Amino acid sequence: MPAASPFEVEILVQAEDIDELGHVNNTVYLRWVQDAAVAHWTKIAPAEAREHLRWVVIRHEIDYRAPARAGETVIARTWVGSAKGLQFERRTEILRAADRRLLARARTLWCPIDAETDRPRRVSPEVRSLFSAG
Repeated sequence: MPAASPFEVEILVQAEDIDELGHVNNTVYLRWVQDAAVAHWTKIAPAEAREHLRWVVIRHEIDYRAPARAGETVIARTWVGSAKGLQFERRTEILRAADRRLLARARTLWCPIDAETDRPRRVSPEVRSLFSAG
């Protein structure tokens, strides 16, 4: 899978995802953004990298476009962006599966950390090429 290729995860909206306004709570969208990134990492990262690296979010930006409701299926569509030093950009869109309507769009900056020390850690050229575009 090329680095910039979108990776998609289907998610069924659960009753507990709904807030007092009757639609998915904004914190749930952030959880989906993170879950999609983790699923993408788990699917394509080399085993050694999965063993020795973890990722932490250093910034989230999210724009909400339309609500999702209980019982709907949504798609978390994510792909990697640029990387500078220890900051790796990732883009995510949350789409309603039935009509592919954009519900939310996010930009997240991630930092790789050492699994043992919890300190920022440089990644191998292989991981950099898999998780950054350009």
